[in-house]
Amino acid sequence: MRLSLRFLPLAALLALPAAVQAQNELSNFTATGRGGVINTFAQDYQAIGINPANLGRNSESTVAFTIGEVGAGLASRSLSKTLFKHILFDSNQAIGPAERAELVKGFEGANALNFNVDATTLGFAISLPNGLGGLAVSNRQRVSSHLALNHNAADVIINGKDAASVQPYYPTTPTGTPTLPPPPLSTFLDGTAIQLAWTSEYNISYGMLVLDQPGLKLSAGAGYRYIQGIGIADIQVEGGNLSAYSALSPIFNVDYGTLASSPQFNAETGSGLHPVGHGHGYDLGLAAEVGKIIRLGASVTDLGTMTWTGNVVTATDQKLQRPTSTSLQTYDVLSEIVNQFDTNQSNFFTYQAEQKRTASLPAKVRLGAGIRISSLFEAGVDFTAPLKKVAGNLTSPFLGLGLDYKPTHWLRLSSGVSGGAGYGTSLPLGLTLVTPSWEAGISSRDVLGYTNEKSPYYSVALGFLRFKIGNKE
Repeated sequence: MRLSLRFLPLAALLALPAAVQAQNELSNFTATGRGGVINTFAQDYQAIGINPANLGRNSESTVAFTIGEVGAGLASRSLSKTLFKHILFDSNQAIGPAERAELVKGFEGANALNFNVDATTLGFAISLPNGLGGLAVSNRQRVSSHLALNHNAADVIINGKDAASVQPYYPTTPTGTPTLPPPPLSTFLDGTAIQLAWTSEYNISYGMLVLDQPGLKLSAGAGYRYIQGIGIADIQVEGGNLSAYSALSPIFNVDYGTLASSPQFNAETGSGLHPVGHGHGYDLGLAAEVGKIIRLGASVTDLGTMTWTGNVVTATDQKLQRPTSTSLQTYDVLSEIVNQFDTNQSNFFTYQAEQKRTASLPAKVRLGAGIRISSLFEAGVDFTAPLKKVAGNLTSPFLGLGLDYKPTHWLRLSSGVSGGAGYGTSLPLGLTLVTPSWEAGISSRDVLGYTNEKSPYYSVALGFLRFKIGNKE
């Protein structure tokens, strides 16, 4: 499976239907500034995919809409900032044995690389009259990838047939003889995951007030999304089990070789973001206001399934084959990762064509609690945990504390502290310009991640066209 686009190993082929296993609030620049804390903060179209019940709360405006909010994040828990720089910008630089040993150590980890991009192309919400609640719609692009390699996988990718991990089975010394039979890949690669997901979502959510008593207001909401799958690659090896499949749009320009002639292969051709899968997702939520300042929220999001029907290939467990690649001579590791998991016969897997593949969406449970003293200050705590271990979901539970503060009527500052989800402890920061009808801002999930030599994390979210009409404040 040879990719002709140089950037795809990073931006797509490592893991896609969202690392990212990823955090899907990057398209919301206000939530990014709080490190992803959003359950009790989200309002209007921001409640989509978070907690649709928030649409039933008293909205700050009658109509809200946005155009082109986008965010991106790239992080590693095992690579150093220096190695990151070489891999991304100096991939043609020559390396020797010492650098290869450093690369093996850097890529050996449960979160060697997490990457995601979220973009809300259009979001719109309206507060309905006569207490009928709120309705919101949006389109969102979600791209996420996750890379985890055990020592054996990292060793073979970096050192090829000279990897120490394969010498007992396939020695390369002139007098070497095998001392052990080759193991199954489910054993040799245990702890390895390569996941990628790219989806386009069309969302609609509704929430309404269902209980209005003195000191307690309770809202309920539901959301639906129609999903077009642009691509997925999901390879997971854990606990003696191996699962591997992919379905990639023609935009990836993949050469499937002889697999394309199989009667089981449903070839998808075309141009642009041609989908190779479709699915349906659902969100359910509850939101409560206790007294005048306390807010609570609970939701389950991304319930449902995707069915991939185009360019589907799968692989099952098999014996470790003799590596044919040589040790890396440059920092171009990402291309070698793709080469080792492609459809050639000289790598880890032998693939088969398949007509379709059904997979669960990255379902999550979200819990939040917060206080809102006034429009000048709001703070909250969020907990999010994955319910399905699939491409595009969180790699581990997320916990965060976030706050918004307006030192002046035209500026809102956001910050907090968060951890988990494969990203470690983060210190977010966001700045938003505020008027009665317009907001614009920039934020980062972790301002310290730009300078950390260990566990670098680069993230940014932008939004300049968020509008509110009929502001009630």
